[in-house]
Amino acid sequence: MNSQRPVNLDLRTIKLPITAYTSILHRISGVILFVAIAILLFGLDKSLTSEEGFAQVKECLTSPLVKFVIWGLLSALLYHLVAGVRHLIMDLGVGESLEGGKLGSKIVLVISIILIALLGVWIW
Repeated sequence: MNSQRPVNLDLRTIKLPITAYTSILHRISGVILFVAIAILLFGLDKSLTSEEGFAQVKECLTSPLVKFVIWGLLSALLYHLVAGVRHLIMDLGVGESLEGGKLGSKIVLVISIILIALLGVWIW
């Protein structure tokens, strides 16, 4: 065992590259979408059960808190979609280098931020 090997387990001091952050965000957005499916299916089921259920869901969707949650879920969907398109482009052989990966990550973040801001304007 090599005892000279540095061990740094403090995640706050580890400097990750931008590609790592975009990858982590892609995974987190996927988990959020997985959980969101259950919530959205519940709302769909309730709205299709009866007229009263539809009215309840419609009324619930006017709440600012629910609008914020929907914005968050749709933001996760948009980010996951943009990052997924980046992965598809990389599968075609574009942007596989280190510099290409960094540029692709920056593009994903910029496009996602713009789309999420536009989504916020549309929802509110």
